[in-house]
Amino acid sequence: MAHRSVAKAAAGAAPNNASVAIRPLIRTFDYQRVQLLDGPMLQQFETNHAFFLALDNDRLLKAFRQRAGLAAPGEDMGGWYDNDPAFDGTGSFHGFIPGHSFGQYVSGLARAYAVTGSKATQEKVQQLVQGFAPTVCSRFYDDYHLPAYTYDKTSCGLIDAYRYAGDTRALDVHKAATDAVVPHLPEKALSRKEQFARPHKDVAYCWDETYTLPENLFLAYRLSGNSRYRDLAIRFIEDDLYFGPLARGENVLPGEHAYSHVNAFSSAMQAYLVLGSEKHLSAAKNGFEFLRTTQSFATGGWGPDELFRKPGSGEIGASLTKSHASFETPCGAYGHFKIGRYLLSVTGDSRYGDSMESVLYNTILGAKPLKTDGSSFYYSDYNLTAHKGYHQDKWPCCSGTFPQITADYGISSYFHDDEGIYVNLYVPSRLSWRHHGANLSLTQRTQYPHVPFTEMVVSADRDTPFAMRLRIPAWAGSRTTLSINGKKVDQELTPGRFATVNRTWKDGDRIAVEFDAPLQLQAVDPQHPNLVALTYGSLALFAIQPADGVVRRSDLLGARQLAAGSQDWEATTAVGRLSFKPFAGIDAEQYRLYHQVVG
Repeated sequence: MAHRSVAKAAAGAAPNNASVAIRPLIRTFDYQRVQLLDGPMLQQFETNHAFFLALDNDRLLKAFRQRAGLAAPGEDMGGWYDNDPAFDGTGSFHGFIPGHSFGQYVSGLARAYAVTGSKATQEKVQQLVQGFAPTVCSRFYDDYHLPAYTYDKTSCGLIDAYRYAGDTRALDVHKAATDAVVPHLPEKALSRKEQFARPHKDVAYCWDETYTLPENLFLAYRLSGNSRYRDLAIRFIEDDLYFGPLARGENVLPGEHAYSHVNAFSSAMQAYLVLGSEKHLSAAKNGFEFLRTTQSFATGGWGPDELFRKPGSGEIGASLTKSHASFETPCGAYGHFKIGRYLLSVTGDSRYGDSMESVLYNTILGAKPLKTDGSSFYYSDYNLTAHKGYHQDKWPCCSGTFPQITADYGISSYFHDDEGIYVNLYVPSRLSWRHHGANLSLTQRTQYPHVPFTEMVVSADRDTPFAMRLRIPAWAGSRTTLSINGKKVDQELTPGRFATVNRTWKDGDRIAVEFDAPLQLQAVDPQHPNLVALTYGSLALFAIQPADGVVRRSDLLGARQLAAGSQDWEATTAVGRLSFKPFAGIDAEQYRLYHQVVG
């Protein structure tokens, strides 16, 4: 069904110059096939696209030029991004990882070009690659805290510059960048515990993330055919302490750094796709299930203080009074969406779409926009006295994943196989594709999840049979209905599954799904059964300026939406009237996600 250009961009698509063991039956569409329409996702993408398009190239390249001994015009970026020999991991984080997020900015711009076709964006990507090339040298990593971390981000940017922005030089630069970093890498992937056990100048040298390298190394192998990348990827697969136990069903997440170890699941998936390793598929599936069932808040977010917690300990609930760093949001959402796409493509299981939807509406869509000085939204705060804010340091890691995930919104919304399409996210959008020679599009108009309803219209240049699969969320009630051209479809809609409609589709056909979205209460963890969050379908509701006190479960479940489609809710309780908003509707107000309840 797909054009070669479409298959090439898919997470599991066949590579240009190297063979793979597995080609998933379900695949993502090319970026340009999905157009976001007016709504918060489009607004967030366009804001990030414009922000990074306007950043000065000399500023972005300055840290690299300085470390290569080249002329380095332009202002300092500031924050983590600068060179600062005084950094020691104990005080200010100025100069923590010079140039660390450069590759992510290139990646975000390359993906934005793939979405928009903006010539200025393509030119900027190519200018950045051209400017970066002469700075590539091994000395960059001399006395550098996190060589694997920064190389991995650089690798991603160069791969995406080649794949999406048509920069044919990028793979040559990638080869040089690999030559430069290899002398600075250990003999295998090291856990943080193993790094602490080795001699180190300061604590920051122990935070490198070698276990995330295989994903992009496998992708470089698939694009270039150079077996060196495959061999390096195999070298840095962390089987001994991580993927091996996970594949056996052992939950080894507790105590690990949250985002990087979720990001590593994508390395396991590339090991499965390239090598055919069922062990690594099991590791990714089991790891994600442990994440979903033992680590997640009601929002879908996870990792308070950037650490996974021991199931049965009550530590997640306890974090609500001890921490304001509940979920590392742009990074965590990016990693969550990425592994969700991999696993959905391989398994066809709609639970991964459910999980992506929760993270979308309850975390990343509520992230505050980047500021020109590098101020970045970092943590979602689920403390009982919570506020939104910016990270204390400029240009932290979440400044890099933010443009990447917003560029990926479209490819996360729809998938396809040889028989038809999968509608994964119910967002204002237009999908255009070809099937058996027919030109087709699907336009979706919706205010979901604030109105639990979506309508899609098919455009077709001729009548065409194909399968349309619609994700029915696991939370959907029994009154959920599917209609075509105003007539209810007489088939069972199973929550937690894709509903499949096989028919010959005609130009102008209309599909409508009305979801039975219940109000529910979700306990923060089993050890705190009376500390609960209020949810409406996939949407977590946050109390604004809440009064302290215990409320009845029935009072929370009696909350009402002030008007159809409104983001404002209220409930009458023993502590007074509570007002609620979704995370994306919160600005400077104090808010609370979890409530102490009785009854």
